[in-house]
Amino acid sequence: MEGKRLLVTGGAGFIGSNLANDLAADNEVIAVDDCYLGTPENLSEEVEFVEASVLDEDLPTDVDAVVHLAALSSRAMLEEHPRQGSRVNVEGFVNVVEQAMADGCEAFAYASTSSIYDDDLPSTEDEEVVANTGYEASMLARERYGEYYDTFYDDLSVAGLRFFSVYQGYGGNEGHKGEFANTVSQWAEKVAEGESPVLWGDGEQTRDFTHVDDVVRAIEAILDARLSGVYNVGTGRNFSFNELVAMLNDALGTDVDPVYEPIPLKHYNHQQRSDPSKLREATGWEPRIDFEDGIGRVCEPYLD
Repeated sequence: MEGKRLLVTGGAGFIGSNLANDLAADNEVIAVDDCYLGTPENLSEEVEFVEASVLDEDLPTDVDAVVHLAALSSRAMLEEHPRQGSRVNVEGFVNVVEQAMADGCEAFAYASTSSIYDDDLPSTEDEEVVANTGYEASMLARERYGEYYDTFYDDLSVAGLRFFSVYQGYGGNEGHKGEFANTVSQWAEKVAEGESPVLWGDGEQTRDFTHVDDVVRAIEAILDARLSGVYNVGTGRNFSFNELVAMLNDALGTDVDPVYEPIPLKHYNHQQRSDPSKLREATGWEPRIDFEDGIGRVCEPYLD
């Protein structure tokens, strides 16, 4: 994508800042963020930063395309703040779409989640999904609203992205997230400091870990193609938490054993692996960073 004017909400956050910085090389990019989970320090000088909430009026939506990533983006956040989570994740979605349409925007992409899938692998976009948590309910509400806007309004394309375990490491733009960062990043920090990561259950649960650079490329491919519907953004490979700890030890040259504790959550997702073929067939996108290389990138700052 080149020569466009683009808005990224949640643009000072982890995924948002990586996307905004990349797009700004060839486009005019505005990053909107309320700084609850993001920091403008993540952004390059080429990105215009606007501190605002997605619930505000008069957002800078006079753009060619919007990438709506702003959200209370974890199960814990919605359990602690259910009303605020619903307002931001659902009402904020509608608010941004409505303003974007009024300003003539033609393409809208937004963050959904892979946590709505069950343990039957691989996960495909056409399978039945269920909201077992408030967070999942809010993301599914986004998808239903996205479907409505895409089918009801002929001049707007709306695409949802079901992200799978996106990571980068504290050496990148994920550092500010702390306890809300991906387990790869949290545990790399712990293992590097000789501290045992806590694994729930037997540690054999799996995740499809996807590097943020590949996620950025996926979002840009969806915008370029003006896609509609929902798409998995994952690698199609999964690794257990036990394997993750072993890989971190290998990359860091450490020998730190994890600690195992009972799973404290109801409706816990035990297995994840995406089927990314829908996105691949629509755009040609393929993940380029395998997990072994990604682990090396996360651990590199600790080896200096």
